[in-house]
Amino acid sequence: MTVLITGGAGYIGGHAVLALLDLGHKPVILDDLSTGLSSLVPAGVPLVVGDIGDRELVADIIRTNNVETIFHFAGKVIVSESFSDPLSYYLHNTIKAQSLIQTAVQGGIRNFVFSSTAAVYARSDAPQVSEDSTLRPISPYGRSKLMTEEILRDACLAHGMKFAILRYFNVAGADPQMRFGQSTRNATHLIKQGLSAALGEKDHIDIYGDDYDTPDGTCIRDFIHVADLASAHVSALEHLRSGGGNVVLNCGYGKGYSVMEVLEAIEATIGRRLNKRVAARRIGDLVSVVSDNQRLLSIGWKPQHDRLSTIIDHAYRWEKLLNAK
Repeated sequence: MTVLITGGAGYIGGHAVLALLDLGHKPVILDDLSTGLSSLVPAGVPLVVGDIGDRELVADIIRTNNVETIFHFAGKVIVSESFSDPLSYYLHNTIKAQSLIQTAVQGGIRNFVFSSTAAVYARSDAPQVSEDSTLRPISPYGRSKLMTEEILRDACLAHGMKFAILRYFNVAGADPQMRFGQSTRNATHLIKQGLSAALGEKDHIDIYGDDYDTPDGTCIRDFIHVADLASAHVSALEHLRSGGGNVVLNCGYGKGYSVMEVLEAIEATIGRRLNKRVAARRIGDLVSVVSDNQRLLSIGWKPQHDRLSTIIDHAYRWEKLLNAK
């Protein structure tokens, strides 16, 4: 089976490529390399450098490679940036995604697996959010993703293509075999930033607000290992291919850690203290976002790396590899 992976030279898409290869599937990558790295694409995997909004190019890839399924990862992902540059987020995450979906329908694609986000949910005091929780994104990033969810849902219902929408919580870690990891410069992920400080790439780590209504005053997030997230995409695809219905899935472990708890776990891994500084709250940050992941578990997904210490250890090993190059 051939799977087209948009953004397959990037962090999460690259791990999905590995997961498909490990199961004997044939990925083909479309990536504009704005954040992805061609040097990390596995040998023998076709890489087409181009834009997901180029309908002729996408149609040619589908036709030439007999593509059956699309995993759509390509897009812009920084919540705070989406407030200062919303039009770019609507262009890349919604308008170009609509073009990709239209080309997929015209090309006879059977299954479309979409990379969405927990940022589509409303502010909530609930300990966990389920797929049926209120959808009211507070950022242009979240709205751009929710719009695409709706476009995909309507297109699939009209044309018979099947879909899985995966709503990510906080993604971290690296491939356990060290074949891939977070390599994007200036990535804003907490664990990436903390390890950068640990390795001397920056002199401190910012904590964006310590006055939230949480036990230690810092935001709480549900972290998922990137390899487990990649396997969730494979589980979603197997669900669709085995006759399962269209599905929306929260991708997390159902457990929250505060920013301070994560930084303390990093300190335990590296064996020394980080230089931590409290900064102003960031626009768009929610107090607490933790997943109800029962629906994902119900389709047969089984996490393999669901310990915070494991996530940090794999990320740390990858950062040291990057530093050695």
